Amino acid sequence: MSDLPLSGKLALVTGASRGIGAATALALGAAGAHVVLTARTSGGLEEVEDSIHQAGGHATIAPLDLIDGESIGRLAQAIGGRWQALDILVLNAATLGSLAAVQAIDAKEFSRLLALNIAAPQALIAAFDGMLRASSDARIVALTSSVAAPRAYWGAYGASKAALETLVGAYGEEVKNISAIRTHIVDPGATRTAMRARAFPGEDPASLKGPEVVADAILQLVTADTPTGHRMRVEG
Repeated sequence: MSDLPLSGKLALVTGASRGIGAATALALGAAGAHVVLTARTSGGLEEVEDSIHQAGGHATIAPLDLIDGESIGRLAQAIGGRWQALDILVLNAATLGSLAAVQAIDAKEFSRLLALNIAAPQALIAAFDGMLRASSDARIVALTSSVAAPRAYWGAYGASKAALETLVGAYGEEVKNISAIRTHIVDPGATRTAMRARAFPGEDPASLKGPEVVADAILQLVTADTPTGHRMRVEG
């Protein structure tokens, strides 16, 4: 696997048990990276891990709840004890929440949504900052949405994605002159995922592109000489 573009690289993908996260993990593994897979449920992670191994790649699963205050620190300690640098961090894990008018947003649900969609990515960047700086070509890829621009009834989820874009972009600006870290924002567009089905229950899934299309676009992004701050929308 030494001739593969990501041979010798370490990648961490959140929300890797299904959908875009799983497809991205498979693509990175097929390109030679050792992929650390995180999600809350181990069953889906084991299936993705098996698929990567069957294709000749390497992966490690780390089932955890990113909202658990101590889980990210434990993950960073475990990974840091085995590897020197983190080359790719894919911030994919997110929750949709309920679609509601701003004044009708449930406070408890909103708090959980913000914890997973924006607080957890900040905690991941903080925990892996040292390992990212140790890489000769580190990439952070954050998955966003077109609803990061205001759309009626999407205020909660959209606000979290707008915040994620700003947070990741700010980090990229802070480290671009003192490290090899580059940040990228990816809007997957309409994609056949469980979250999409929840948001648009009347939509025909067959009319949507598969998660592997987004995964291939992410792979191309991190293997090319893409400038920091680059934003990409994946068309069908």
